[in-house]
Amino acid sequence: MNFSTQVKPISYLKSHAADIVKTLSDTREPMLITQNGEAKLVVMDVRSYEEHEATLALLKVLALGNREIEQGQFRSAEDVFADLDRQDAEDEKDTK
Repeated sequence: MNFSTQVKPISYLKSHAADIVKTLSDTREPMLITQNGEAKLVVMDVRSYEEHEATLALLKVLALGNREIEQGQFRSAEDVFADLDRQDAEDEKDTK
């Protein structure tokens, strides 16, 4: 994240909360809040936060999938499609 223009002290957060909400909603850029010159928290708008969380969830699913592949816990695409074709054939029989 680039915080070059969005770094503010905690005193600014306390005295300009409404302005911060508007700025973050408009720019969708996070703001780094410092206390005694040290980074303490990041403030962001809800939409950006939700997108960030969705991205993290997808990355976790991908990491889990990669781990399962490394452990040999997968089926070939040919096997999966063969099973789907068999299931489709059974479903067609059942509906006739």
